[in-house]
Amino acid sequence: MLIIGIAGGSGSGKTTVVKKILKQFPANQVAIVHMDSYYKDNSNLSMEDRAKINFDHPDSIEFDLLYKDLLALKSGEAIEQPTYDFITCTRKKETVHTEPKHVIIVEGILLFTDARLRGLCNIKAFVDAEPDERVIRIIQRDTKERGRAVQDVLDRYEIVKSMHIQFIEPTKRFADIIIPQGGENQVAIDMMVATIQLKLQQEGIK
Repeated sequence: MLIIGIAGGSGSGKTTVVKKILKQFPANQVAIVHMDSYYKDNSNLSMEDRAKINFDHPDSIEFDLLYKDLLALKSGEAIEQPTYDFITCTRKKETVHTEPKHVIIVEGILLFTDARLRGLCNIKAFVDAEPDERVIRIIQRDTKERGRAVQDVLDRYEIVKSMHIQFIEPTKRFADIIIPQGGENQVAIDMMVATIQLKLQQEGIK
């Protein structure tokens, strides 16, 4: 089994990179684990307090559960991957049944901040993009998917920017592969796919 870690700033294009990688492999070979699903449940907080949560800080992630689930997959055990509601800022009751596959792709902005998770990744990729591009994608995502007003997104961006500089950008040094220009860099994505295919061949997986 190969565990592929994909990190990068919010709005960098990680989702596009993952989708393009998935197109190159049979569905029965690859499983996806989203770090966003492992945000801590905040149902014990008031809506006012939930609105203040800093989702770009490592303290917002339940890293222990994510690490436990990845270990289970690596051991050949299926997991019930949690799901998260960004409108209510709480964990949903529904889970996603995830079977172990030849390739596990785990992605998230803060993935490489945890040494245990870095240690589990056979290949670590960092998706990079210019700040202007990222803020446009953040606005599009948060208004369409998370029900936030444009001004609210812009008001929070200073926090997002600060967290990126403090926690996310420094983890670029842990990456084996850096993908500039996000999901638009087809050459880098092709290199990523080729690296995965080579690793699979070395493991005797066709």
